[in-house]
Amino acid sequence: MKRAGVLSVISGFSGVGKGTIVKKLVEKEGYALSVSATSRAPRQGEVHGREYFFLTREEFHSMIENNGLIEWAEYVSNFYGTPREYVEERLAGGEDVILEIEPQGALKVKAQYPEAVLIFIVPPNVKELENRLIGRGTEETEIIKKRLKRAAEETAFIENYEYIVINDDLEDAVSDIHHIIQAASHKRERLGEFVDILTDDLKKSF
Repeated sequence: MKRAGVLSVISGFSGVGKGTIVKKLVEKEGYALSVSATSRAPRQGEVHGREYFFLTREEFHSMIENNGLIEWAEYVSNFYGTPREYVEERLAGGEDVILEIEPQGALKVKAQYPEAVLIFIVPPNVKELENRLIGRGTEETEIIKKRLKRAAEETAFIENYEYIVINDDLEDAVSDIHHIIQAASHKRERLGEFVDILTDDLKKSF
């Protein structure tokens, strides 16, 4: 029996290591990363269609108007969204699709795809989160302060997530999330049709 893929949403505070964890996950067979669209400018080394689809604000609004996004949100003065077509094609093909998006978007995804698995990544402590943001060396102090303030605001969303993963050790965090997704693929409600057919066939045998 070929199953549909599991849609997983991974969120977490800026600087918590989401991108690194997701990169490690998609190296495993059977995973597909949904590339988000954004109106922000690319950072050094980022490539259009790999890290993000880098769009103008006008192009982004056009996708909204044409229902081309599953969700979208504004974050630190830029827009981010999830292209619908890519996600649905991969799920239908049996791949486990990972969305790395903000909490606002995660709730919109859950409303449209109730079977989606929501996972929130947290740091071992606040000081470590601040150190990671500073260590990236890509942003000025004022932007880092905004990201920490935003992290405090995002704590209000954590209760909506089914799983919390502490990123203290990278390999452990990746392993934890992989096992969460694999367990979700065996949930009874996902295999309900298969179980119904099996049950009927067994009943017909006697």
